[in-house]
Amino acid sequence: MEDKQLTAFGLRLRELRIEHGFSQEELGLLAELDRTYISGIERGTRNVGLINVFRIAKALDVPVAALFTEKKAR
Repeated sequence: MEDKQLTAFGLRLRELRIEHGFSQEELGLLAELDRTYISGIERGTRNVGLINVFRIAKALDVPVAALFTEKKAR
């Protein structure tokens, strides 16, 4: 089951991951999560838990809010 909020979160995660130059595998290692879990989040098929949101933000060295905020148009 796909949800618009999960899809939006996943797209934002993918955007930040790519901006930081990480593969899903690299982000997973930094966040202590499996690559397939990162992939599921990015595809909007995983409902990520709060602890994992904090792990991902730390791995990306961004505030947690950055994962929930759309990138501003330039």
